[in-house]
Amino acid sequence: MRLGTVEFRGRARAALAEGDEAVRLLPEEAGDVVGLISQGRAAIQTAAQQGQSVPLGEVRMMAPIQRFSRDVLCTGWNYWDHFEESRGKREGQDVDRPRAPTFFTKSPHAVIGPYDDVAHDPHISAKWDYEAEVGLVIGRKCRNLTKSNAHQAIFGYFLANDTSQRDLQRRHGGQWLKGKSIDGTTPIGPWITTPHEVEIEDVQLELELNGSVMQSASLRQMAFPIEELLAELSFGMTLMPGDIVITGTPAGIGNAREPQIFLKPGDEMVVRATGLGELRNRVVAADLHEGTDVQNMSEPS
Repeated sequence: MRLGTVEFRGRARAALAEGDEAVRLLPEEAGDVVGLISQGRAAIQTAAQQGQSVPLGEVRMMAPIQRFSRDVLCTGWNYWDHFEESRGKREGQDVDRPRAPTFFTKSPHAVIGPYDDVAHDPHISAKWDYEAEVGLVIGRKCRNLTKSNAHQAIFGYFLANDTSQRDLQRRHGGQWLKGKSIDGTTPIGPWITTPHEVEIEDVQLELELNGSVMQSASLRQMAFPIEELLAELSFGMTLMPGDIVITGTPAGIGNAREPQIFLKPGDEMVVRATGLGELRNRVVAADLHEGTDVQNMSEPS
């Protein structure tokens, strides 16, 4: 099952993929993707029986999750090669290798669709970077999961590009919320693919920038596997259906390269992974600072 959200005739609709050329629109009365996930897969299959098949070209793919009950839950430093490539390049904010997963959150307003343009404003940041990631959607209310049962809480997987503003990460004491939360900068999707359709440990994740492969890694290279991430994240903390968790990026980020590579208007990023499809996004100039009196980040302080 591949579940997502599409725009059809000006309205957002929950939909299932039908091969690669069509989608099945679910009845509007069935609710949105978060509501359907809460009801379970059987309810989704029942709704699909009353659905309408339309060609993929007649819809616009949107971010599969449109209704958030909390911030996007994120994982940092979850590939050791990525942790090590940035050693000495964190502008005085280096830390020892973590012994447990590192978590942070980002604003839902950063989330955009799988083929939408990524906003870029040099006043906001002079160091825009890319991060290919695999994300997951929680399928049931849960707390204190174990590594052995955490898989039961996963509804499905999707792709994400955790586009980041490195100077904002450094500016605010080394915490990552601000440097990960700029509006309109985080593509996710294209579909939420249920676990029986993908062998997640065998997934190969990669990112291309203007046709050149910048990141490529197997999910087996994760420092903390997905089951361990969920056990740690749910430790004393309730997770709800529709919550999304992105699981970290591998080595190859622009900030760690020599010379450094940062995103600019006109760039095209493609994130793909085995069995999960691809994100394809252009970087476009945008005015995100409007009338602010906060310092222009592209100019020296």
